[in-house]
Amino acid sequence: MEQFYQVLAWAGVFFYWLIIAAVTMRIVFKRRVVGVSLAWLMIIYIIPVGGVIAYLLFGELNLGKKRAQRAKIMFEPFADWFQRLNDCPGHQPELMSEHARPISDLCENRLGIPALSGNSLSLQDSPQTILRSLIDDIHQANTSIHLEFYIWHPGGLADEVATALIMAAKRGVEVKVLLDAAGSMRFFRSHWPKLMRHSGIEIVEALAVTPFRMFLRRMDLRQHRKIVVIDERVGYTGSMNMVDPAYFKTDAGVGQWIDVMVRVTGPSVAVLNGIQAWDWEVETGDRFLPQLPECSLPSQAEASDMIQVIPSGPGMPDEIIHQALLLSIYQAKESVVITTPYFVPSENLLHAMKGASYRGVTVDIIIPDKNDSIMVEWASRSLFSELLAAGVRIHRFHGGLLHTKSVVIDKTHCLIGTVNLDMRSLWLNFEVTLAVDNAEFTQQLNWLQKEYMNDSSLVDKAKWEERHISNKLIEQFFYMFSPLL
Repeated sequence: MEQFYQVLAWAGVFFYWLIIAAVTMRIVFKRRVVGVSLAWLMIIYIIPVGGVIAYLLFGELNLGKKRAQRAKIMFEPFADWFQRLNDCPGHQPELMSEHARPISDLCENRLGIPALSGNSLSLQDSPQTILRSLIDDIHQANTSIHLEFYIWHPGGLADEVATALIMAAKRGVEVKVLLDAAGSMRFFRSHWPKLMRHSGIEIVEALAVTPFRMFLRRMDLRQHRKIVVIDERVGYTGSMNMVDPAYFKTDAGVGQWIDVMVRVTGPSVAVLNGIQAWDWEVETGDRFLPQLPECSLPSQAEASDMIQVIPSGPGMPDEIIHQALLLSIYQAKESVVITTPYFVPSENLLHAMKGASYRGVTVDIIIPDKNDSIMVEWASRSLFSELLAAGVRIHRFHGGLLHTKSVVIDKTHCLIGTVNLDMRSLWLNFEVTLAVDNAEFTQQLNWLQKEYMNDSSLVDKAKWEERHISNKLIEQFFYMFSPLL
């Protein structure tokens, strides 16, 4: 009997070795960024069994069989719809600046989505302004309201938005709401979904979280876009979730969340609506291709309001926003200013920022002084030394959790949207960003970034190097896992 158990033990060890070897080969053959592969290999070797299970659940981009089949079927009709945008008079590539044209070419060649001019943009930089503006537009809606958010948290002005939607639905406006199941868990457990559905509002949970589904798709894949389209005429996107900061994570010890949204009118609203239609069909199977924009030939002034809408995530070209960010930084001649709540950039982005600083470009990074993610905060700190050594200026914001995601290049063009500078946003989640070729709007965003800097402390290189050795060890520990954060 003892010999039998010994043989059984050796068989178990051999079987486990085969699993480790198979997973290792799969990681290597995926040909991902070296840092990501090394991080996963370290996990499966250090954590017996658990590391393999973690990789099978979270290691690969798996949208799920049903959604993947839908996305495959959807590709042709949506590609045709986006291609028809080229016929819009707002498509004026010859009027683009030297900075905007390469990004537009990238997106047209990889996404099939052209940049469009003739838009009007309004930067809204406080939660009260954003939510009040949204409520006013909802009250004026006549035909349709489509909302898509990662987080909807009940309380305060967010409840007033819900009430406005119910009133709109009761007067005959079509209202569709798509919310990430994990991010909006508190909302789905509240009384609001029942009230809203009773009034005729369609509410859908995106990427539902259940124990059974964990074996069918990657569980940490999230719908992170924030988009509102009203009457196919007014659009909103940016960093803010459907929350009133006075009622959201008040016990987290990081202060109120600081966000921005961009209110857009013009032909680019149709593109945002098209992305919403894509997300709705991926989740439900129901198709509603929006109308193409009715745009006239823009004037010289209107032609300067050029917007390139860039969606990313499963079903979209790999790393498209990542590539747009890299391209923007490589083109910088004078300055780069970045605001992000979660700063764990890819190696390529890190090298691009350092390289820009080395060639004389002023590079400023503004991040929260306190973060709601401990792992991200420590991993971010691990990068400070090499950035400071390259001359990059790091500002730690003290006015709350700075959640704005923006990049301003040379004070002439910018990127603004839902994308954090971390691996999750750049390679995994459903995201959207706007590349804006408009000097006036970009200047407004740059002024806002300067206000953030004024409420920040600049990290001193000499003092930073004097931090305790224990802090350095913790930073390096989390740095090893940074490709997976």
